[in-house]
This record gives sequence, C-alpha cells and structure tokens, in this order.
Amino acid sequence: MTRRTVAVSAPGKVLVAGGYLVLDRSHTGLVFGLDARIHVHVQKLPPSTGVVLSEIVVRSPQFRDAEWRYGYCEVKDHGGFQITQLKGHSTSVQSRNQFVETALAYTLSYISAISNTTIGSASVTILADADYYSHPGSTARTDPAGFIDFEGSLSEAHKTGLGSSAALVTAFVAAVLTYYLDEDQLTLRSDSGRRRLHNLAQAAHCAAQGKVGSGFDVAAAVYGSCVYRRFSPSILEELGEAGSPQFSKRLTAVVEELDASNTWDMQIDKAAARIPCDLRLAMCDVDCGSESVGMAKKVLGWRKENADEAALLWATLQKGNEEFAAELLRLAEGTTTDSRDYKNLSDILLTIRSLIREMSAKAEVPIEPKVQTELLDACCGIHGVVGGVVPGAGGFDAVALLVENDALPSLQQFLDTYKTPSSNDGGPGIGKVRLLSVKQDWEGLRSESVETYTDWIR
Repeated sequence: MTRRTVAVSAPGKVLVAGGYLVLDRSHTGLVFGLDARIHVHVQKLPPSTGVVLSEIVVRSPQFRDAEWRYGYCEVKDHGGFQITQLKGHSTSVQSRNQFVETALAYTLSYISAISNTTIGSASVTILADADYYSHPGSTARTDPAGFIDFEGSLSEAHKTGLGSSAALVTAFVAAVLTYYLDEDQLTLRSDSGRRRLHNLAQAAHCAAQGKVGSGFDVAAAVYGSCVYRRFSPSILEELGEAGSPQFSKRLTAVVEELDASNTWDMQIDKAAARIPCDLRLAMCDVDCGSESVGMAKKVLGWRKENADEAALLWATLQKGNEEFAAELLRLAEGTTTDSRDYKNLSDILLTIRSLIREMSAKAEVPIEPKVQTELLDACCGIHGVVGGVVPGAGGFDAVALLVENDALPSLQQFLDTYKTPSSNDGGPGIGKVRLLSVKQDWEGLRSESVETYTDWIR
C-alpha cells in the first residue's frame, strides 16, 4: 500500500499568567498560542543503499548532523513497539533524542493496538520556525516558507522558551498517526480525533520528560490559546513503561478513555483567552534560558514547607490572574478601539509581578531575576507598552509584553541599543535583547500543504 505524504504543524506557547500555579488543579493558567510553529513532514522512505528493513529515519535539516535512524519491532504480550536507535547509521552526535524516540514508541504502540495496518519504513522531517532559537545565524539559506539554516548543531542551539518540546511531540504524534491510519480510524478534523491526539501527546510528552507535568503546553499545541486547568496526574500513574507487558492495551485505554473512572478531566476554555485587536503579544529574547524543572522543584519544596504562607500567596496570585484574563476579555469584547484606556490592565500586571517577586524571594528561585525586572521596567516606560511579565516558570527565557500595535517600532528602536550589565545578585547579564517576530495566534494543530517543505526534503 502506498501511503500519502502528510505534514502537520503545532504552535508554540507562552504562559502569561499561572506559572507554577498551573501545576495544581485548584488553579488555572492563561496560555496563548504563538504563530511560531514546529512542522513535521512524513513520507515513504526513499530507497537507498544501507537502509535497514523496518527503519524510520528522522531528520532535522536546519541543524548540522541532526539525523536519527530507528529500527522498530512489535513486542510480544501486547507490549507495543520497541524502538532502537541504529547508531551505526545515525549521523547525529546526540546519544539520543528522547522526545522523538518516546513519541515514536507511544504512537506506534497505539496504532498497533487499534489497527491492523502495516508499519512500513518512513522518512520524518522536523522543521522549526526561526524564533524558537536565539541568534539563529545566517539567513543565507531561506525558502518561501521562511525556514532558515541555523548553521550549528542542535546541542549548541539556545532555545527562547516558546515550548518547542511540546509542539514537537504534538506535531510528531499527529503526523505519524495521520500517515499510518486511514481517516475512518482517526481524523484530526473531528473533536474526538483531536481529543485522542491530545491524550496520546500528553502521555508521550510526560514520559519523555520523566515526569507528569501540568500539560498546558501540549494543550496549547493541540487547541491553541486558552485558559487551562490541568488534568489529574493519576490518569497516567498506571501506564507503565513502553514495551512492558500489556502496555499497548493500557495506553489505548488511557487515550480512548475506556475506563469511566479514569477519564481526562482537564478544562480548556478557548473563549476566555482573548487579546484586544489593537494589542500585540510581543516576545523579547534575552538569549539565556533557564532550567524550569529545577526551579519548579525548589518552588514546590518551599510551598510544601510553608503551606499556609504559600496557600495565601497562591490564592492572591490566582485572583490577580483571573482579573487579568477578565480584563483582557472585557477589552477584546469592547465596541471601539479608539482611545482605549489600558491603565487597569497595566495595574493588574504590576500587581501580578509584585506577587511573583515575593514568591521568588521566599522560594529563593529567580522567577523574575533582577536583570529581567530592569528590562521589563524599561520597556514599560515606552509609550504604548501596556505591561509585561517573565512568563511560565520565569528565569531567563524570553519576556512577554503587551504592546499597542503602533508602538512596536518604538519598542524595536529601544531594544536595538538596550544592554544591561551582569547583575549584582550573581545572575548573568542579558546583553543583546532581540524582539522576536512572533505574536499571539488562536489556532492549534493544523494540517499543512506538503509542497511547503520542498526545499528541505530529501
């Protein structure tokens, strides 16, 4: 059977309100999808010398030596698929690509459980829009779709914090599902098909990370901008390791919610996530990045040791976050864009930042480091910049600003010359700041035209 070539993309994200709180089902997060996307293209593996039977080749051609070749076989006793990296054939210097490998194992295991389709060899190409990485290098090689050659290895690339791993896993899972399954088995155009994709991508992403996260990033990759309340971690507790006995059956039960007592209970409210049409969500890259996993452990450790104090602070933050989302919604639903007053929105953001700095000091975690405070304060002094935050887990990822559309040139001009020295609190200086080209986007996962990627496929 000749399978059709497919291409899928998923958006990045920015959690503008609800960092850390979104880990707890008692709280919510306001997450906006971005128009920077991760793209995955799947086609039949072209014949060539050295190709191993039952082989899937994954390439990321924007980086040097980024190719992974996988052998795969079905495990007895409904264990799903076992994936083996064929190191003798891979050009990548990476020992493993955990996100790709795990997503592949989970997706093939699920396909084998619901379909008798033959898993033939395939070629998978991953492409990222430029703003996922800092200082992307020369734009000498570009194509009409805007993809660039990052001119370096994947290990050397600095992420900007736009949610590349969740977008990658989501787009990868969706593309592989679409490639191997017929539309009567699963279609991403249906609500049920998209929900099954969401459940499978969440399971694969959590397994690749080695922990059960809140899932807001995968939810945004599937559904786009929303107010999000996390799923119960217990949903994935009994899933076990890929390849273990009965794994594909357990995975299918989780994905398809076959156990009425173990259904996915996340809440995704797209209607509550709005931005007025004359405001833009702008991202400023500081080219540092943070280890959000380590920061989260410290914050949660502080919360556990100081339960009453933390509960009060988190409740106050939740109230501020809800006021922020409600004010954005009120402004977005207004009847006029002339002379709109954003003072209340600005004041709410300042209050949220103050509470975040309080939590940062108490937990001894640099959620809003001094250099980021200086950058945000400086940007907020520009006419037309309503306010901003260090989004998500904070640290040194790109900061998020709400900017009136006609103020973007002034912001760009200011950032072209902005620099800050190393902070006196031991943190790094952020040096050059780059205004990313991304903005808010409402669309989640989508199918793409395969012709878009012609210049990058081989």
